[in-house]
Amino acid sequence: MKPSRTVGFSATLFLLAATIAATELSNRRNPDFLAAPLDQIDREILGWQAYQDHTLPSGVIRRLDPTSYLSRTYRKDKHELDLFIAFYAEQRAGESMHSPKHCLPGSGWEIWKHGSAFVPYEGKMVEINNYSIHHTGRRMRMYYWYQSRDRIIASEYLGKLMLARDALFAGYTSGSIVRIMLPDDPMFEQTGIDFSAALMPQVARAFGKRPTP
Repeated sequence: MKPSRTVGFSATLFLLAATIAATELSNRRNPDFLAAPLDQIDREILGWQAYQDHTLPSGVIRRLDPTSYLSRTYRKDKHELDLFIAFYAEQRAGESMHSPKHCLPGSGWEIWKHGSAFVPYEGKMVEINNYSIHHTGRRMRMYYWYQSRDRIIASEYLGKLMLARDALFAGYTSGSIVRIMLPDDPMFEQTGIDFSAALMPQVARAFGKRPTP
């Protein structure tokens, strides 16, 4: 066998062995349960008062299949803010949680504008998704992100890569999706950012992460 073929054959065997090892390691996932229930998220945040906690329909729960979730409406003056958090104790590497940009169109919502917002968290600015949506004449602004013990990210694709890394090297694949919905009005743009900034440490606390000094 020629040297070049020998090198190529050895490289192929190495990649095959690495793939098998990665698959085995990613299957050894350990559920990572919350340190505090999601319903312990503060019922008053920046003047927004919790008005009602909601139970999702059984069909939605089966489709999302979360380990736990929080669906809550806050009120301030005559305005409402909807908060939804779905937590997953473990996920399969290469998969990702249900993305609102895929789920909402199936519920009749149309995304007419999408972008990003930057939120201060632990001394830096983190990027989250900032979408404008409408349905039967109702227009809403939606902020959402993916949060785990160690990070906050906006991208579903990056989330898949980081999930695979977690499965390989950390042995856990827990995570959550956090979504806030407000009326699509310029007066609420900063409100969404401020509420997100106040909420992120509370979600981190549910994961058992202590605040950064």
